[in-house]
Amino acid sequence: MDNTQTTTANAGAGTPPPATQRRVLVVEDDPTIADAIAARLRAEGFSVHTAGDGPAAVDTAHAWQPDLLVLDIMLPGYDGLEVCRRVQALRPVPVLMLTARDDETDMLVGLGVGADDYMTKPFSMRELAARVHVLLRRVERATVAARSPRGGTLQLGDLSIDHAQRRVRVRGDDVHLTPTEFDLLACLAQTPRAVLSREQLLAEVWDWADASGTRTVDSHIKALRRKIGAERIRTVHGVGYALETPAP
Repeated sequence: MDNTQTTTANAGAGTPPPATQRRVLVVEDDPTIADAIAARLRAEGFSVHTAGDGPAAVDTAHAWQPDLLVLDIMLPGYDGLEVCRRVQALRPVPVLMLTARDDETDMLVGLGVGADDYMTKPFSMRELAARVHVLLRRVERATVAARSPRGGTLQLGDLSIDHAQRRVRVRGDDVHLTPTEFDLLACLAQTPRAVLSREQLLAEVWDWADASGTRTVDSHIKALRRKIGAERIRTVHGVGYALETPAP
């Protein structure tokens, strides 16, 4: 981590953050962008550290144990995809990935290694802050669900969705879904065969009503199809998606 990044990371480090203050690690090699993101998130009430390269990001994540990562894909040392793999191997943590290219392949690869959401540069700081809040609320909901009594399993043919344990099985085999993918599947499963618009899914799953985010829905649907089977999610062109179920 260079001197600029170290100064940013340790700003305010002399006073421990309140116990309820959530920790966000911003991993970005452009100091101007990193500082802008950190300033906005601190204004939102988060404790923020920054890292400017891949090795520094992994080391900081291991030592500081953040509640969330804002992670750029293009980094020196090793890229954001490798950072995501290494951090997730240590402990599960929600990841909001940033990419400079509007490349769907990058987005799908990012989701495949454990990222929960992505944004394409340039982006608004308002939307980034909103996405961070949404991801952390999702983690809180998952924690509450995990502590609730067992039960609430939905069986749709050979697809099983256990809401309490947040586990999905296909033909009896466990399928690893990110928190976002699970919430997206659960949302579709509330009304099997019914078509939900991209805007509806964006509002329900991401708590984000801006239509500019519908590409996020499309990429998560593609990632979900790769894991549970493409035939299970039907696309209604110009409208949205529906979860297919066996005929009664």
